[in-house]
Amino acid sequence: MPVPRSRDALGTILIIGASRGLGHAMATEFLKKGWTVIATVRGNRRTALHELASVHGERLQIEQLDVNVPDEIVKLRERLRELHLDILFVNAGTTNANPAETIAETSTEDFIRVMVTNALSPMRVIETLEDLVATDGMIGVMSSGQGSLTNNTKGGHESYRGSKAALNQLMRSYAARHTDDSRTLLLVAPGWIRTDLGGPDAPFTIEETVPQIVDMLLAQRGKPGLRFLDRAGQTVPW
Repeated sequence: MPVPRSRDALGTILIIGASRGLGHAMATEFLKKGWTVIATVRGNRRTALHELASVHGERLQIEQLDVNVPDEIVKLRERLRELHLDILFVNAGTTNANPAETIAETSTEDFIRVMVTNALSPMRVIETLEDLVATDGMIGVMSSGQGSLTNNTKGGHESYRGSKAALNQLMRSYAARHTDDSRTLLLVAPGWIRTDLGGPDAPFTIEETVPQIVDMLLAQRGKPGLRFLDRAGQTVPW
């Protein structure tokens, strides 16, 4: 059963993909701000998120979910059926084994894995869990500036770019099917950040960027419709 919101909590957020990197840092930041956090990890291995839970007690609930297994999404929905979310944020994502290879050099298996993880699975999560989100709540997804068609002037990271562009398009389709929805819909381009996915050469750290991401999300609450924004709240061109 879902953990009840703490009496003094400011809201409840479900973060999909929070065992490490940006997701874990977002969970930490929301807890600092007084929110109740439900966060997912793959499998039953112990992660840094479990250490966080030992500090924050009932305000952090950990759920198991592999976003690429549809049955697990359905089971998560059933476990959380009595929960009311203020924010649903899908952070899960991946890249191909060799980001430098062109699309012609990418194996079919690797392309499918990246496209399913970054585009299809996030939308399955949203479609399955949307009714848990309050009518004045928010549904957000971690996209990427590399998903912008307009800003792609150099190429590179082609499978990853393609998957994030597909994610953006699918979210636009979702928004078009929900024109009467009063919730905030966000695609977030966090920037190039030093994580396992971003690599050691990224110019920004998690510590300096995630508070900006969280503050931007909170500032967008109550604004219906779909937007593609960077962590400063600036519009990213489609």
